[in-house]
Amino acid sequence: MTDVVSPETRSRMMSGIRGKNTKPEILIRSQLHQSGYRFRIHDSKLPGKPDIVLKKYHAVIFVHGCFWHQHECHLFKWPKTRPDFWKNKIGRNRDNDKIIIEKLISLNWRVCIIWECAVKGSKIKNLPRIIASIGEWLNSQENRLEISG
Repeated sequence: MTDVVSPETRSRMMSGIRGKNTKPEILIRSQLHQSGYRFRIHDSKLPGKPDIVLKKYHAVIFVHGCFWHQHECHLFKWPKTRPDFWKNKIGRNRDNDKIIIEKLISLNWRVCIIWECAVKGSKIKNLPRIIASIGEWLNSQENRLEISG
């Protein structure tokens, strides 16, 4: 199946997709801040430059896009054009995610992954419930938390 736009247009469209300060990330940050949590964003001193760093809790939060990190949900679909390119690209993203999480845990950081589908799409979760889950996790001894739609 051919693409409905030219390769140049598709390239421009894809290059416009942001890697940080995405709408789901800003939504989570806003709700955390309103709930009284204070944090830093995109700390380059930590592996993977986590989206949200809660130093007081020695915890980080990544807000992952379901497409770019291959989440098996309703928002992820393999592109029909250039399948080899996309399998390699997304595969590298997933491999990098695993390495980054392992590094953070080895440095005694706790890691939370919030998937885009938890705050967007047909399977959206209750945002106050997501923040409550994060709060419970921050006050627990658990190393990992994953929230999806």
